[in-house]
Amino acid sequence: MGDGRAGGRGRRPRGVRGRCPCPCGAGDDSAPAAREAEPSRSAAAAVAAPEFWVDPESPAAVEAARLRVEGKESQAALLERIARQPAAVWPAGDDPVPAVRRATGGAAKAGSTAVLVAYNVPHRDCGQHSAGGAADRAAYGEWIDAFASAIGESKAVVVLEPDAVPHMVDGCTPAEYHGERSTLISGAVERLKRQPGVKVYLDAGNPAWIEDPEKIAGPLRRAGIAQADGFSLNVSNFQTDTATRAYGKALSERLDGAHYVVDTSRNGNGPLGAAGQDAWCNPPGRALGTPPTTRTGDPLLDAYLWIKRPGESDGSCRGGPSAGTWWPEYALGLARNTKG
Repeated sequence: MGDGRAGGRGRRPRGVRGRCPCPCGAGDDSAPAAREAEPSRSAAAAVAAPEFWVDPESPAAVEAARLRVEGKESQAALLERIARQPAAVWPAGDDPVPAVRRATGGAAKAGSTAVLVAYNVPHRDCGQHSAGGAADRAAYGEWIDAFASAIGESKAVVVLEPDAVPHMVDGCTPAEYHGERSTLISGAVERLKRQPGVKVYLDAGNPAWIEDPEKIAGPLRRAGIAQADGFSLNVSNFQTDTATRAYGKALSERLDGAHYVVDTSRNGNGPLGAAGQDAWCNPPGRALGTPPTTRTGDPLLDAYLWIKRPGESDGSCRGGPSAGTWWPEYALGLARNTKG
């Protein structure tokens, strides 16, 4: 969800304010790492017919099951706050098909919708925690085609290329790559939208990063936002729902009323309030945010989603493992700090 995904995702442009969401999604979910205990069904259970797919073998579910076997009931119960909620799948490596099929197949059986992140654009993450991506435009086209084909007729929400457009705006991605990147992303939108059950949201950063929505509206247009279902905000970041909704409304006004989704996976206590990497890389004291739902009370806001998988590291800072790697201690902190 380093991270099993190519390169790991930690993100944040050096010196860029409030940035980096660190898309560290999860590794290839099609082949979970060796587990000490089978995940309990109760640990990953959700209400009947959940809107979005809950992975019964997520790292949180596996860890909760292991803790129960060891008699650590209170810690297991904390991790079940994460395990019971749907979180996005971040297919990794050169072949996204196994992870996509596993998520969409599980969602189909549950009568729900898979949430996926396509994160493989060339020159990804400006050479930082999640550096990597496809080798070139041809490789990216093949990867996106395989990703889309694996979805088939299934229902899925796809968050497309976290950070890719904002990094063109903040200068982190060299200007020589901008034209190709816009073409690749717009092509990815077009390819994904050929699948009848897919909704695509093109990432637009967060309100503490590109603070003036006017600056990102044009790049989003060039990257194909008009053909997408909208844009995503706050991926792997910690901005509050209130701040993000205000920014989403302002950006929507500049994009002909485009809809959007918000990552609420770790924003329960808002941002740390520090600058630079300290703000986004494994900040202490954070909490889980609004559970995933389409019932937002806002006609422009299509869903609150857990796009960043809670408990997976933003990168090797504050004692954390590489980006995208499951970090039980951080997961427990998020759950412990969550109100209610």
